Amino acid sequence: MVLKPHNGVRVTAGQIPPSPVLTLSGAAVRVGGRTLWSGVDLSVAPGEFVSVLGPNGVGKSTLIKAVLGLIPAAGEISVLGLPAGRANHRVGYLPQRRSFDSSLRVRGLDVVRLGWDGDRWGIPLPLSGRFSARRRAANTRIAEVIELVGASAYAQRPIGQLSGGEQQRLLIAQALVRSPALLLLDEPLDSLDLPNQSAVAGLIDRICREENVSVVMVAHDVNPILGYVDKVVYLAHGRAVAGTPAEVITDRTLSDLYGTPIEVLRTSDGRLVVVGSPEAPSRHTDAHPAGR
Repeated sequence: MVLKPHNGVRVTAGQIPPSPVLTLSGAAVRVGGRTLWSGVDLSVAPGEFVSVLGPNGVGKSTLIKAVLGLIPAAGEISVLGLPAGRANHRVGYLPQRRSFDSSLRVRGLDVVRLGWDGDRWGIPLPLSGRFSARRRAANTRIAEVIELVGASAYAQRPIGQLSGGEQQRLLIAQALVRSPALLLLDEPLDSLDLPNQSAVAGLIDRICREENVSVVMVAHDVNPILGYVDKVVYLAHGRAVAGTPAEVITDRTLSDLYGTPIEVLRTSDGRLVVVGSPEAPSRHTDAHPAGR
């Protein structure tokens, strides 16, 4: 019998499941004497798609930074069997959305290449000997990830002249170019219109399956990714709850997390609407300036 316990990984009955890519056990972070969140327990298997949800200011981006080892955390955080920060060479990271000036002439292709050799300031390898083979391998991989994200048609154009959705695809390719085992995405859908949100969410899900990459993604609105994510981590009021969307995004679980009555409704088109006070968990408009 073949089991599929999570996205992209098939396990035959009796076979030992693969080791988790990311594990958090009793993880907690304090900033300025205040506990941002505590009690985070999470195990992410190869190929799983996990989203971090919660209102603005609860520490969603901080959780990503703790996984990268950029800030200290209590409890245990393990990435590929090593303490946080020790396996970053196998982690792809896309920080919160960067804006590119429309006059910037750097090509999308060059932005992707920075993910390959940006630590060498983009200095190309020599064309002779073994360096030539390494350069060909780099060019091949860069072309592969550009095609994977569907950006081949515009990768040669200046990044500043591309739409927000096109830029985001190229930035995801940049984070993927070194074939990471774990991809950390901090609000990749921010500032995108609804069609592009849906397209990028579908792209991330396809990357999970085709590349067998585990993804942990910060999001403000669960709806564009609801049909794709395997697990969610919800942060609120210094606490955390993790599980499948069906386990976490419920009246009972969110009411307990917030300490106030919360009602989860489903619209006729399948979108979730969370009603209650404080701020509804399915959408957090205060994080976006007016007019976005």
